[in-house]
Amino acid sequence: MTIGRYRFMNEQPVNLDGFAAVNPDLGLIAFNSPNDPAPGLDIDDGRVVFMDGKHQAQFDIVDEFIARHGLDLTVADEAMAIDDATYAHMLIDPGVSRAECVRLAGGMTPAKLAKALSVLRPAELVMAVTKCRARKTPSNQAHVTNRSDDPLLLAADAALAAAFGFREIETTVPVLGDAPSNAIAVSIGAAVGSPGVLVQCSVEEAMELEMGMRGLVSYAETVSLYGTEQIFIDGDDTPWSKAFLTSGYASRGIKMRVTSGGGAEALMGAAEGCSMFYLEARCVALARAIGSQGVQNGGIDSASVAGSVPGGAKAMMAENLMVMLRALESCTGNDALMSESDVRRTSRTHPIFIAGTDFICSGFGSIQRYDNMFGPSQWNAEDLDDYLAMQRDWGVDGGLRTPDEHEVARLRERAAHAVRDVYAILGLADFTDQWLAQAIDAAGSKDVPDADLMTPLTASRLIRDTKVTMLDVIAALDEAGYDIEAQRMLDMLIARVSGDYLQTSAIFDESMHVLSAITDPNDYAGPGTGYSPSLQRQVQIDAIRQQQSVLDISARQLQHANSRLSVIGPAQRSDDPRDVVIGVSPATGQAIWQTLCGLGVDQGLDELLAGLEEEGCVGRIVRFTDTIDLGLIGLQAARMSGSGIGIGLQAKGTALIHRRDLSPLANLELYSVAPSLDRAAYRQLGLNAGRHAKGATPQPQRNPYSDEAIEARYHTKVVALVAIERQFVDGSSPQQLELDQP
Repeated sequence: MTIGRYRFMNEQPVNLDGFAAVNPDLGLIAFNSPNDPAPGLDIDDGRVVFMDGKHQAQFDIVDEFIARHGLDLTVADEAMAIDDATYAHMLIDPGVSRAECVRLAGGMTPAKLAKALSVLRPAELVMAVTKCRARKTPSNQAHVTNRSDDPLLLAADAALAAAFGFREIETTVPVLGDAPSNAIAVSIGAAVGSPGVLVQCSVEEAMELEMGMRGLVSYAETVSLYGTEQIFIDGDDTPWSKAFLTSGYASRGIKMRVTSGGGAEALMGAAEGCSMFYLEARCVALARAIGSQGVQNGGIDSASVAGSVPGGAKAMMAENLMVMLRALESCTGNDALMSESDVRRTSRTHPIFIAGTDFICSGFGSIQRYDNMFGPSQWNAEDLDDYLAMQRDWGVDGGLRTPDEHEVARLRERAAHAVRDVYAILGLADFTDQWLAQAIDAAGSKDVPDADLMTPLTASRLIRDTKVTMLDVIAALDEAGYDIEAQRMLDMLIARVSGDYLQTSAIFDESMHVLSAITDPNDYAGPGTGYSPSLQRQVQIDAIRQQQSVLDISARQLQHANSRLSVIGPAQRSDDPRDVVIGVSPATGQAIWQTLCGLGVDQGLDELLAGLEEEGCVGRIVRFTDTIDLGLIGLQAARMSGSGIGIGLQAKGTALIHRRDLSPLANLELYSVAPSLDRAAYRQLGLNAGRHAKGATPQPQRNPYSDEAIEARYHTKVVALVAIERQFVDGSSPQQLELDQP
């Protein structure tokens, strides 16, 4: 029979995850499979004739393409001769430039680079990524989708994502035919939220390219690469076809990166016994060879497979570093949800978040999990506040910010109205006022019951049949009076003509300046160098919506102010053996009226007095203004009472019972966890104080059970309340108070 502790452990979310035993034959191994080839490279007359354990006659299509197009042969001999540990040391040495690390990586075969990077420890990976990413300024990408393909909701959510600081927005569809409508809706919403936000609609490659040609999207990233020949064949693809597609995007000014990720080959049953990391090294070398701007990797859809084996999370981050060393944009995964455990998924993301990358998430679900048509992301709308707090905790730039709620509401309304007006002008669809109102307010598609599932499909057919382009959308926006958004979208098309955002790691800032490996190169060279948020950006990072100042808390206390407590004169000692003094802290009834549990201080006093009365005692309320220490307040109350028993009560709710002959810290009973108290607890404390006064032996009361993070929830409020209390410490004589009836 399973014992209780293990029954409890078995119920925790982490045990819903799949954990695989290492099995190299199935590709279930992160690093250094016994079947991985030894690094090797022979060049004859400028041509690779041997690479990583194979002679050219044995090359498969992946080997062939890498050998012909993926290596810098001018540096190959030098690079292949470097000891693995020596190169790993170079990656973390501030004295060795990023450019030098990238130069040498260019001459390394996949097996060589994989073997060298496997030497790095997790902390060293963070250091290497900090130095080796291409673009100096970190950024983030959002998923904006919904299960209804609702254009109004897509636009409102895209505007929200832009307001939160996402510089790329990726959408997709549950119904393929809806893609053109989704692309237009998200593009309009993004333009409402901010200038320069790049948009893609992830669908089948031909339609994705068609939408790009019409200007309906501005980038693509779901062009998949694999590390074994068999999977290319299964997908009716080759590296040459991927290279052709890459050229097609680039020739039309469309930014494009490829997608790969450790574990994909194992998931598809064609890992050829190799480690996930070695196969990903082949994919990354191939990405460089076909001319892609960058790579989205780090597990992606196979993240749960990579994460199931020992060292899997480390391998996924090392994949990202490998992309950087191939001088490509690194979109570092944190995409598909890899675990049911909040701790594990945070563990997977956090080192990347700390290091900073071109795109920390290649798909942060800015919508709710149920609306994410890619499947739940590693981070979703449910986690936005957590992520923003993480940025603030560490003082790092994770690419996001906290927008003003009223501004978000305005943007959502404008985005939804803009889509409705554009669709009407272009003859694509009509939307009811009720549908519009629901979409603006909605937290997700479940909140839009009036959405018509046929509307996006009909609109998309009309877009394709009538050959609507982004210029038509821009003209419609201008006609409808959305001149700002029309100009922003036109600026995006102009930028495609100039081609500057085809530079490696290119994004636009909100002034439409290109930030890339060329215009914003990562210049990290040790402490005090590299990216550091500007003062203005740091203020954005720090200013999360939940923060409270002492003034904020004072204002909230004023909302609960009442006049039930009044001073009736100086407090005197009593000889009455039934007399029990309730000592209260300096700000009680003057600046603090509500305790941490939500009860009014006066309500807590009501219960204390009632408990004393039940035991035949008489309670007096005395305010002490020479200290805020609860032990001293309680002890002074006991010394002033006729019975020798006193109750101490801080305005925030902490309470105790004291006796006149004890030291300040030695009390009879203590309620230390004020947020967990209630009326019954204060009543019982009053009863017990009365029993102590009569010489009886009460049953001691204990703080209630709680698994809440009491300190995290309340300690900042406590700091403010204590600061308020100190303002009322003046050393004056104790005052006896009277509590009026409610």
